[in-house]
Amino acid sequence: MRRIELILPSPYPWQAEVKATRRRFNVGAIGRRAGKTVLAEDLCCEPSVLRRPVAWFAPTYKDMLEVWREVVNVLAPITTRVSASERRIENLAGGVLEFWSLDNVNAGRGRKYARVVIDECAFVPNLTEAWNYTIRPTLVDYEGDAYFFSTPKGRNGFWQLWNRERDDPDWKSWQMPSNVNPDLAQSELDNMRRSLPERVYAQEIDAQFLEDAGNVFRRVVDSATATMQDEPIRDHQYIFGVDWGRSNDFTVVTVLDVTTSELVYMDRFSQVAYETQVGRLKALAQRFQPDAIVAEANSMGGPLVEALQWADLPVQPFTTTNATKQQAIDGLALSFEQGTLRILADRDLINELQSYELERLPSGLLRYGAPDGMHDDCVMSLALAWYGASTTGPLMF
Repeated sequence: MRRIELILPSPYPWQAEVKATRRRFNVGAIGRRAGKTVLAEDLCCEPSVLRRPVAWFAPTYKDMLEVWREVVNVLAPITTRVSASERRIENLAGGVLEFWSLDNVNAGRGRKYARVVIDECAFVPNLTEAWNYTIRPTLVDYEGDAYFFSTPKGRNGFWQLWNRERDDPDWKSWQMPSNVNPDLAQSELDNMRRSLPERVYAQEIDAQFLEDAGNVFRRVVDSATATMQDEPIRDHQYIFGVDWGRSNDFTVVTVLDVTTSELVYMDRFSQVAYETQVGRLKALAQRFQPDAIVAEANSMGGPLVEALQWADLPVQPFTTTNATKQQAIDGLALSFEQGTLRILADRDLINELQSYELERLPSGLLRYGAPDGMHDDCVMSLALAWYGASTTGPLMF
């Protein structure tokens, strides 16, 4: 019989530890880039399951597709049939590996498996339902095992499964930060610790389950000690942040005293004609003589920014994308944590800051925003002002 070898990466020590101490149901809370997906792929290729049916579950089709392509290449030497439409790989040993997206809570219903892997399962909204009603019954025929791997996302269904070890000897849990990957440069992790908000680093890198993981800004009330300035102070520098209102939103202009790192004035209004909005901003600029006005340039902001530029105001347009918004919000969150910014004790501003949320999408991107039914206009205006004060060079994207 011809011998065929699969070429798999040598395991990191933490991956070997998981394999050596595993039980039937295994839950790994693992930091970003630590190697959890590589371990999961390896588990699907173990000799003990190559002769049996195995399933891989992911939160979305896009998450599943990237791993599918990698595994197709890894298993190519022993593959007898590949169905891209069914996301199914059959091998020489008689086993099958199927891929499913948990966009559909019933994915995999009716199948039987010797092993299942649920990747990035903290981002499956209906994880508990999918496990109890669909995935768990597929393991009955073979008395199969299961592996849940993810970076945490608050204390949701993944956190509940991670705690099952306390009460059930069939369950085993691990918590591994990103630095268990020896190939990651410690200097890079140190840089992220300095530049990312504390809670983002704790969740994404240290793999901690945060009780209120969605909240972005900390120590907000402690920072609300600034004093309103109706008029500028001589020799102080000022920067404006402008978030334009749309329909039911508010236009907010924040005035930041760069010299003292304080929010000293805020104008918030809605249902005002665009010409009037520009006029109010011109009057405020005439009073404070800002070094820069960082104004949102998306959508309706484009012509309003042009109107301000025609008026010879020092406008720096800010085009909001997921990446630029994250940069501005992360900088503002860090200023609260480090105590480098003081704000006015304004009720609307404080409410928005305290309710502002962070969500990591299955793609790995972070998405910031206000909860449903709430506003984030004050937050964005302040973030733009602080971004302008913290960034050297032109603010162009």
